[in-house]
Amino acid sequence: MKYAFVLTAIAAMASKVAAVGVSGTPEGFASSATGGGSATPVYPSSTDELVSYLGDSEARVIVLSKTFDFTDTEGTTTTTGCQPWGTGSGCQVAINKDDWCTNYQPDAATTSVTYNKAGELGITVGSNKSLIGEGSKGTIKGRGLRMVSGAKNIIIQNIAVTDINPQYVWGGDAITINEADLIWVDHVTTARIGRQHYVLGTEADNRVSLTNNYINGESDWSATCDGHHYWNVYLDGSSDKVTFKGNYLYKTSGRAPKVQSNTYLHAVNNYWDENSNHAFEIGSGGYVLAEGNYFSNVNEVLESSSFEGALFAADSDSSTCSSSIGRSCVANVNGGTLTGTSSDVLSNLSGETLPDADKASTDPAGSAGQGNL
Repeated sequence: MKYAFVLTAIAAMASKVAAVGVSGTPEGFASSATGGGSATPVYPSSTDELVSYLGDSEARVIVLSKTFDFTDTEGTTTTTGCQPWGTGSGCQVAINKDDWCTNYQPDAATTSVTYNKAGELGITVGSNKSLIGEGSKGTIKGRGLRMVSGAKNIIIQNIAVTDINPQYVWGGDAITINEADLIWVDHVTTARIGRQHYVLGTEADNRVSLTNNYINGESDWSATCDGHHYWNVYLDGSSDKVTFKGNYLYKTSGRAPKVQSNTYLHAVNNYWDENSNHAFEIGSGGYVLAEGNYFSNVNEVLESSSFEGALFAADSDSSTCSSSIGRSCVANVNGGTLTGTSSDVLSNLSGETLPDADKASTDPAGSAGQGNL
């Protein structure tokens, strides 16, 4: 009887291991990412173990089956911050990181800030890793993830990253990518973040695909003081190529996304809902192909006052697209001021690995983010 029980337990464990893996395949620029490949899955049981697995040099498939709460792991810091966006209870306060308040907001009211230190810097993720959430249970709370300094071939799928000092700008970012390559982030939910939900730094990030993610900007604190998060997707790299497909951006108010500094962005089939300020912000060196996107209750689809980059925004099945990228483009819906016909955008994307395009999902809450594989 005991022998049979042991065999049953072993069989159940083997079945669990065999069933774990990345769902689907990456699209777009990071389409060749394999992450941890066929490595035997590991299940961290503590925050320390999770940090160790993510940061080591082994190829790994790391499975999250619970919430890993980093909120209190490094204690708190109390210092002086500033209030550049107002003193109301719904306004974010800024930490004086690297003298930001002193240098850029010298006239803003000062105030005391107390924040969780763990949120300041994300967990380092090494090369050849797959980080996968089990069902809707895999959550990292109070700290983000960093893929930097040469990290490559990483897959993050079906997890949530939440509650990183949400009342404080400079309180921490959810997903940081800088000097990296072949990064696929898919079906990830980010919510209640202090600074950026996604930030690609100034070093070359080469090939990145951000797909089917839920960027939840609803918060009790925001830089626009209206419950809509301002700091969302900041693409500021060098020769970066970013696929941004199937994402759901809810209750944002800016930088959704901000693109500049020699970054090539293919924004396709995304859904913006309840944006109180602006969605796209395209600065110098930003090249954007926008097609098949849907905008619902967006105040300004493209911030015209800061537009200095290049944009091709499809308004029909354009033959121009066919000659450059091998297929027709798909029109955006409710795009309003999202207009552009830059031939430089299409010519720079010619020959690249681009996903197909369709109309954006009209049920983004049922298809994007954690738990919707």
